Amino acid sequence: MDDNKFEQWAIVELMGHQRMAGWVTEQQVGGTNFVRVDVPAAGDNPAFTRLLGSSAIYAINPVTQEIATAAANAYKSAPISAYELPRQPYSGRSLESDCDDDEQEI
Repeated sequence: MDDNKFEQWAIVELMGHQRMAGWVTEQQVGGTNFVRVDVPAAGDNPAFTRLLGSSAIYAINPVTQEIATAAANAYKSAPISAYELPRQPYSGRSLESDCDDDEQEI
């Protein structure tokens, strides 16, 4: 068991003068290590998780759960907002009908 594994409530300061607060741990994805911040729900913002590369982090300040929760409420960090690609107009043709047309041309 690795006793040096970081698991702590903290305020994370990011480059660009941004701050996040929550439960901070380490996570490996695709062979790369990330800092994982589980941000608690704050006001209208739901709880969410963000994975950060170490180069984006300026400082990690360990705090109590109460301080991290109050900071998350004050910072009002929000999850990445979902976006959609613009809808393409419906051509009336399906992939199957495209395949059928191609077969008939042969």
